[in-house]
This record gives sequence, C-alpha cells and structure tokens, in this order.
Amino acid sequence: MSLLFSNYTLGNLALSNRIVIAPMCQYSADEGKATSWHEIHLGHLALSGAGLLIVEATAVTPEGRISPQDLGLWDDATEQALAAVVATVKTHSPIALGIQLAHAGRKASTHAPWFGGGNISPERGGWQTLAPSAIPFAQTDTRPQAMTLAQIEALKADFAAAAKRAERIGFNLIEIHAAHGYLLHQFLSPLANQRQDQYGGSLENRMRLTLEVVQAVRQAVSPGFPVGVRISGSDWVEGGWDIEQSVKLAQALKSLDCDYIHVSSGGLSTQQKIPVGPGYQVSFARRIKAETGLNTIAVGLITDAEQAETIVAAGDADMIALARAVLYDPRWPWHAAAKLGAKINGPRQYWRSEPHNVKNLFNKD
Repeated sequence: MSLLFSNYTLGNLALSNRIVIAPMCQYSADEGKATSWHEIHLGHLALSGAGLLIVEATAVTPEGRISPQDLGLWDDATEQALAAVVATVKTHSPIALGIQLAHAGRKASTHAPWFGGGNISPERGGWQTLAPSAIPFAQTDTRPQAMTLAQIEALKADFAAAAKRAERIGFNLIEIHAAHGYLLHQFLSPLANQRQDQYGGSLENRMRLTLEVVQAVRQAVSPGFPVGVRISGSDWVEGGWDIEQSVKLAQALKSLDCDYIHVSSGGLSTQQKIPVGPGYQVSFARRIKAETGLNTIAVGLITDAEQAETIVAAGDADMIALARAVLYDPRWPWHAAAKLGAKINGPRQYWRSEPHNVKNLFNKD
C-alpha cells in the first residue's frame, strides 16, 4: 500500500493522495486578469491525478505583482476572470484547487523571465516597490519604499479581501506566500528587515506581519477552510533567516491553527549559496515536522516516484510538491501510481490509455 497515494486531510479538505502541484508563475495575465493560457495550463494540470493543485502566486494588490503580467485577485474584474477558469477546471476534474496569495515587495516590478527579468523602474513603465526597509534586492534595482504602519494595515486587509474572493469563486485552500524573497519573507529576514518598530529587530517582531496576515486570512474565510504558509527554510546566507527561526515560526503558525507549512528555501539575497541536489530541502521539512507536528509539504528536486514514496514513508513530510518536474511530465502522478501499484483519478476520456502492462490504474467508481 503506497503512502504517497493514501488519503490525507487539511482542515475540512479531503485529498485523494499526497501529491501537490506547487504554484508556478506563468507571467501570462492581462492587468492581473487570468487569460485563456491559465485555462489551458491549469486544465491540463488538473488532469494529472494529483491530490492538490495550487495556482501560481497571485498578487493581492497591483503593486504586489512580480511582473506586469502576474496574476492578481484584488477587484471584481480579476475575480471574475479567475472565477471562469476555476469553473472550467472544476467541470472536468475532481482535483482540489488551492491558490497562493502573495505580495512581491521589493522584488516586484520586474520583466518576465523571457524578457530578461530584472527590475523595471517607474520611469520605464514599472512602479514604486514596497519593502520593510529601503534596501533593494539588487544594487541596480530601484530603491523600495519602507512601508508605513498605515500601509502595513492596508496590506493585511488586502490579503483578507483576496482570501474572501478566493473562497467565493470556488477555491478549496489558501496558501500565503512568505518565501522566495517576497514581501512577507522580507519582513522575516534580518537581511532585508532593519526596521526599528514593532515589525523589526527581534524574531518576534519580524514574524509579526506574517502571523497577522495568517490571522486576517483565517478570519476572512469559513471555519475549517484550510490555510497554509509557504516559507523559505533558509536564506542560505550567514546572518539571515535559517531553520532555527523557521521552526519558531512554524510553532507560532500552529498556535494560530495554520493547517500546513510548505517548505522551500532561498530567494531573499543575491549572496545565497544553495547546495542544490536531489531533495535538498527535505531536511527542513523533516525538522519542522519533527519539532512542531505541523502538517508539512516537502518540495525541491523530488523527481521520481520511489524518492517521493520514501520521503513520506520515512515521516520526513506529509505531502510532496512538484513544480518543474510536473511541467516536464504532466502525467507524473499517473506514472508514479503505475510504479507503486496505486490507483489514480483520471478523466473517463483517457481511461483507454492504460498500457498493456498496467491494469486497473484509474479509479472508475
């Protein structure tokens, strides 16, 4: 019996297996509005058989977008566009749908990767970025504006408003983005946060905004609606955010009834030195799970079925997230189920695709 393909529950959400498709930016929105690309892309991944599909980082304000082409959920127009995509996906797939709510902070106002990336200054069509302190990500970036307390209060309200919209249009789960060097991660890390008020200095103060956003989102959605947080387990820079602080944050999140933590790493500093290798971030998930008992998702260079099964079976994480691996092989969960002797949800139109040496792959109830 494969543990990877066993049922799992987050809040009031029952998942058919422990495979998660992680959020992946598509840089294909129109002024924050989802487009036909999102319908094709998410519809495609929704047929994968994974237990949970989390939509890409979705900005809660226009200035919170990483790029001008980022997805957003801040007004009726962005809500209606995304609602149409969600309705189409749910018509054809039983997959659970989550959304990652985000604000890019000082890493906002950049070109899409295929346009070279890099900061777009306000003079060249970008916008003024925000951050905990007026410290740019890269030396050549436009200096961000240190957020005022009024802007911080508005940000919490923006996350809550986006959460209400997400639940209203049919999402089953919300993930709050506090990783990869974006705004909440910037508040967490002493490398980016040099404030002298209640949001800077001590670990308690640096965690404050992330915890307040979680509280605001939790209060905005229905009881039992699952809310989780994506974090970077380490900045991979001496003197930065690290696993010890991550454990403290996870303990605080658990006390707020956070349903899970999704553990990545890096993205905060150009000085990072990441020892990339198979499952290189699993140790972070393992330690957080062991020390807090919080539901944990491991992610990062997990590429084959046996590797994923071993991580879950060893108790290193409760769920496995895939990103680039599932873009390369959108039927990864099908192939993993075949290897591990498990069953998978697949559309009736594709049931005839079972190879001769793979029988009873699909749930046909």
